[in-house]
Amino acid sequence: MPSVPPSAPGEGPTGRPGPRRPDSRRPGPRRPGPRRPGPRRPGPRRTGPRLRGPRRRWSLRTRLVVSAVALIAVVGAVIGTVTTIALHSYLQGQLDSQLRESVVRSQAPRPHDPMRNQSLDFVAMGGLPIGTVGARVAPGGLVEDGARNNASTSRLPGERLDPLTGHQIAALNSVPRDGAPHTAELPGLGDYRVQFTGDGAAVLGLPLWSVDNTVGTLVLVEACVTVAGLIAAGIAGAAMVGIALRPLHRVAATATRVSELPLHQGEVALHVRVPEAEADARTEVGQVGAALNRMLGHVGSALSARQESETRVRRFVADASHELRTPLASIRGYAELTRRGRELPGPETRHALGRIESEAERMTGLVEDLLLLARLDSGRPLACESTDLSPLAVDAVSDARVAGPGHRWRLELPKDPALVLGDGDRLHQVLANLLANARTHTPEGTTVTARVVAAAGTAQPGRPAVVRLEVQDDGPGIPPDLLPRVFERFARGDASRSRAAGSTGLGLAIVQAVVAAHGGTVAVESVPGRTVFGVTLPAA
Repeated sequence: MPSVPPSAPGEGPTGRPGPRRPDSRRPGPRRPGPRRPGPRRPGPRRTGPRLRGPRRRWSLRTRLVVSAVALIAVVGAVIGTVTTIALHSYLQGQLDSQLRESVVRSQAPRPHDPMRNQSLDFVAMGGLPIGTVGARVAPGGLVEDGARNNASTSRLPGERLDPLTGHQIAALNSVPRDGAPHTAELPGLGDYRVQFTGDGAAVLGLPLWSVDNTVGTLVLVEACVTVAGLIAAGIAGAAMVGIALRPLHRVAATATRVSELPLHQGEVALHVRVPEAEADARTEVGQVGAALNRMLGHVGSALSARQESETRVRRFVADASHELRTPLASIRGYAELTRRGRELPGPETRHALGRIESEAERMTGLVEDLLLLARLDSGRPLACESTDLSPLAVDAVSDARVAGPGHRWRLELPKDPALVLGDGDRLHQVLANLLANARTHTPEGTTVTARVVAAAGTAQPGRPAVVRLEVQDDGPGIPPDLLPRVFERFARGDASRSRAAGSTGLGLAIVQAVVAAHGGTVAVESVPGRTVFGVTLPAA
């Protein structure tokens, strides 16, 4: 009985690669052994998942297109997979039918010669595919020898056969002998459909490369068609989604226009609405547009009511301030007249008259401030003429030096005139209020610097030249909680920055209102030891 050729190293008894034994001599990474017990070094422990950077959010259009393309890709993959499996099963079934017919023909009676291999003679016959293998089974049940058909026709049958190697014969021995086709991998030849004859005396195999080539071609065609279809679907989907989202873009544009309206001050006219074509409640985008229109209507009504209330309050403040000026002037006049009368009043009476005059004067200043704010809120135009800020700064600092002799006053003026278009009296009031604020809210000995910078910056298209006015002191500074609302009306500071005689809290509010009426801006920066009020006005 012939013996099966020995297998190559690293292969199993059937010629297939077997499990490789572990080699302790092979170099590789060393596994860490058990750690010795000891004190562990303190270190930060992770108590939560690892934080990642912010993800880039996709737009709705991108998400819709990607979702559609992904769905088409899944459907195409399922269809391609089912088609490939069905075609493979069909072609393999045809090959199995051909294999059964070949097995039946190989068992046809021929002249018996014990010295010849009947199965090999059948393989050498014409009409079989190139690559057909056949082998004879020895009486012991093992495949003894076999051959492969290497050509469809030849003059001599022996020229069409290639003997099988030991590994290939071992692979044939691993095929079940149940008379049904089975797939076997022959080393060096590929996959075969192999079947033993009914009596188990021979084995016949047909190559699967024709099936594999056909299925591979189908897979390639399906992949190319799927990729082309996904590209076309992506382009068409992007266009269709873009068209479908145009109403939503128009709704967003309406909301953007509303957000750009100055709704925090002045007359409010909220007439922007979503077009009726995009406010149809029968569509999803139309529902959003209709809801936005209703919201804008409610907001417009609320703003109109607020504007009417503010207008009534301003009118009341203006009328009350105007009406209070006359009785306050009368009170001050009668108090002064009483003190200068022929009869000499007593000490208590003189003290009471002095208090009446001082309180009347203080109330008169408050009324004048309220009247000025009411006029500025109503939008009354100011005088507009070319004004040099340098002389105004000189006069304001001179007045402040007389009012606060305990402070150190400094003045920094430019060489060139600092010309602006505005009301000289109101600009002088801005300087006076800023200097009075520095004088009354800082202790004696504080250095206050008034600085005028002419034509700060270069006049460029879209960036006109400006004149900057600064009032700086080295006092204790403004409390951080008061800094954001220092320009609000009736804003009061803490005890360290409060006026001994009481502060109305309208000085800086008037500064902001006057500067805004001149088209400028005012800002403040304050830290302990340095407080700077900066006024920026357009240069003339």
